[in-house]
Amino acid sequence: MTPITTAAQAEQALDDMTALMEQLAAVLAQETRLVHASKVRSAAALAPTKAELAGRLFAAGESFKASAKLLQRSAPQRCAALLRLQESFRGIVQKNMIVLATAHAVSEGIVRRLSGDLARKAAPRVYGSTGRSVAPNAKNGKPLALSRVS
Repeated sequence: MTPITTAAQAEQALDDMTALMEQLAAVLAQETRLVHASKVRSAAALAPTKAELAGRLFAAGESFKASAKLLQRSAPQRCAALLRLQESFRGIVQKNMIVLATAHAVSEGIVRRLSGDLARKAAPRVYGSTGRSVAPNAKNGKPLALSRVS
């Protein structure tokens, strides 16, 4: 990204940053809705767009850091508005992260439970020296394979 050196470039950079944040916020909100509705495949399709927008936002943020004083001098009201937008954006990102973490934890729990059930069924029923049945050793279990074909 080119350095910001004039007031006109500062205005354009603020416009671009606002548009990027709004676009990424829309993608994150859509992903959050889809994951919350258990439409994970549809949400996964948004990953390339999300990654591209996040990369552009990061690059723009680095440019903003380098030109912070000029931006603040050139357009103080717009900078304040951008900070308010950033606070709103932060809330959307936080909600998205919570929904994704919850979906990850739930799916991991399901796979672990399934794997444990399969290992228990495959293990022979034996008794230990105390006369009680012994739980199967998790290290000796067979791998779990999943098919992603619907």
